[in-house]
Amino acid sequence: MTSAVIVDVVRTPSGKGKPGGGLSGVHPATLLAGVLRALVERNDLDPGLIDDVIGGCVTQSGEQTFNISRTAALAAGFPDSVPATTVDRQCGSSQQAAHFAAQGVLAGAYDIAIACGVESMSRAPMFSSAQGKDPNGAPLAHRFPEGLIQQGTAAEIITRRWKLDREAIDAFAARSHRLAAETAAAGGFDNELVPAGTLTADETIRPGTTAEGLAGLKPAFVDEAMKQRFPEIEWSITPGNSSPLTDGASAALIMSEEKANALGLRPRARFHSFAVVGDDPLLMLTAIIPATRKALARAGLTIDDIDAYEVNEAFAPVPLVWQHDLGADPAKLNPRGGAIALGHPLGASGTRILATMVNHLEQTGGRYALQTMCEAGGLANATIIERLD
Repeated sequence: MTSAVIVDVVRTPSGKGKPGGGLSGVHPATLLAGVLRALVERNDLDPGLIDDVIGGCVTQSGEQTFNISRTAALAAGFPDSVPATTVDRQCGSSQQAAHFAAQGVLAGAYDIAIACGVESMSRAPMFSSAQGKDPNGAPLAHRFPEGLIQQGTAAEIITRRWKLDREAIDAFAARSHRLAAETAAAGGFDNELVPAGTLTADETIRPGTTAEGLAGLKPAFVDEAMKQRFPEIEWSITPGNSSPLTDGASAALIMSEEKANALGLRPRARFHSFAVVGDDPLLMLTAIIPATRKALARAGLTIDDIDAYEVNEAFAPVPLVWQHDLGADPAKLNPRGGAIALGHPLGASGTRILATMVNHLEQTGGRYALQTMCEAGGLANATIIERLD
């Protein structure tokens, strides 16, 4: 049976997603073109062999509109015969792109595909695509008459419902920076990083971060209307225990194991199982729990079989809630830090996490790893990969 394998996976450093950030002067199509070009150059691959480029991007407006994956593929110098498309599964967009690419290989539709993603949150700010318009419409308002809520408020709700306190989530955020800084200092990210512009290392990691320092930050999502609607909230989500606005791009070279062998390329990992689920759009951030259970069941594995879990740190309570409900080993959770330190360039985060996960397995000798990501609207993807010798 055909296997879908990862031959290579790379990412740019994470740039602060604001004017003056290390990647803010780079057009997002140029960011994405850089990682696409790096994949073919690192593997001495003829880009004309690529059957499709599938890219994730959330804010598809301004400089990120008009099918940015196609724009980037052309900017990377790929032949005009190589097609490309851009998908939006919100924060999981490039993880979904990896699913589509791998599933295309498994179905026999592709021999070689690239899954990728990009987000320049400095140049295409979050929510700017709505341009002040209502993206939901009357039928959705009728179904949810009290209105949907923003993710920061959802993070506050799960913090309260799972009885997490401010000290616990600040401690987890500090842990993210510590682990990321230790990994960077040891060269653990070197194999996945592709310089972009003048940036050669993640500028979102703050090595000196402590829980005590984070405790002085004020909650970022306090809202008078939400106070009345959810009086139980204690308001503890701050910029310090949330992922920062980030610029970045990432890409994975995915193909059939047979094609990799025919080209003399070494498969580094194989896709073992996939899941995508919908869940409560009000809580929004909890779909990672049923998505993980579904992926494990499809793989015939238990949580204890997994050597590393990558649960996107959109907000600190998200992986903590996941860990609680799955009974997961905290030492295996985001062992190189997560989005709180490494950034969350929305459309690029799925393949960014995949890059970090593949390298972690190789550098530690682990066999299985799982990644999952909460997505706006109450969605989540989960992916299990297996390292290959």
